[in-house]
Amino acid sequence: MSTLKTMLMAFALAATPAAALAQGAPAPVAAQTAAAPAAAATAAPESAKPAFQHAAPEADIGQPIPGGWKIQPQVTALGEDGQWLHNSVLVPIITAICVFVLALMLWVIVRYRAKANPVPSRTTHNTFIEVVWTLVPVLILLVIAVPSIRLLAAQYNQPKADLTIKVIGNQWYWTYQYPDNGDFELVSNMLKEKDEVKPGDRFRTDADGPRLLAVDERIVVPVGAVVKLIVTSNDVIHSFAVPAFWTKMDAVPGRLNETWFKADRPGVYFGQCSELCGARHAYMPIAVEVVEPARFAEWVKSKGGTMPGEAAEAPAGEAAPAANEAAPAEAPAAAPAAAAATTN
Repeated sequence: MSTLKTMLMAFALAATPAAALAQGAPAPVAAQTAAAPAAAATAAPESAKPAFQHAAPEADIGQPIPGGWKIQPQVTALGEDGQWLHNSVLVPIITAICVFVLALMLWVIVRYRAKANPVPSRTTHNTFIEVVWTLVPVLILLVIAVPSIRLLAAQYNQPKADLTIKVIGNQWYWTYQYPDNGDFELVSNMLKEKDEVKPGDRFRTDADGPRLLAVDERIVVPVGAVVKLIVTSNDVIHSFAVPAFWTKMDAVPGRLNETWFKADRPGVYFGQCSELCGARHAYMPIAVEVVEPARFAEWVKSKGGTMPGEAAEAPAGEAAPAANEAAPAEAPAAAPAAAAATTN
């Protein structure tokens, strides 16, 4: 009986596939574990921070034009209203007043010269003229005040912000923070000319912008988004100003000032510190790049930031690796069960 049992066990062992015996061996488990770092190394280049190519500025928009005397083309609704106020209200009124005063002076010089008026007039006053020169300035001020107050109120009637940027003035550079996108920070300095930097250091090129306006870190915002600026300073009073946006706000130490803009046209727009702040006040330029939303998301990721909602999705993505780590543990557990069945 013992001999028959021994023969049956030998036959069963010979008929068992080699793969079944290998199931209890630790080698395949080690192979799976070793394969995981290799796969991660292969995927590493895909998860690296994407490079972002900044746009080159346009010569006729967003920057001063050599020899120009007009207001820069405006790319915000507030800027268009301000430009209309300047071109359609202020310029005609100022021109009319200047022409009237000049013509009146010339007429008085000719009409009341000594040769044409040998006997001087003894007129002491004229009630009608006095009423006119009182009422006309009042009417002119009312014509200017109504659209001016409306424009001023619109600057403080901020819509719901799509993006918030904290702007910090320093002597003599700017710091920008993006609290809605992971709170990453940019330090923006003016780019120097090639002959002003050490070999190997970055210098200004035409793709960066004009001389004294190009910076190493631009503010990047999506086109059509309402951008709220929280402006402050670390040292003295500065002023954040971008003419093409009709935006200017003082940066005061210990105080948070708010303004906003909504750029409707992609492009690169330059500004400068507009409050005398020390010896290098002239070397605090500002550059804002307005891009499509998809490119904005790409730029945010290139800076190590996140788009709203991405942080909440991260834990769901982390559940898959945890499940993969638990899977190899099931294979060794199956080996004792198979061995127990064999002994029985």
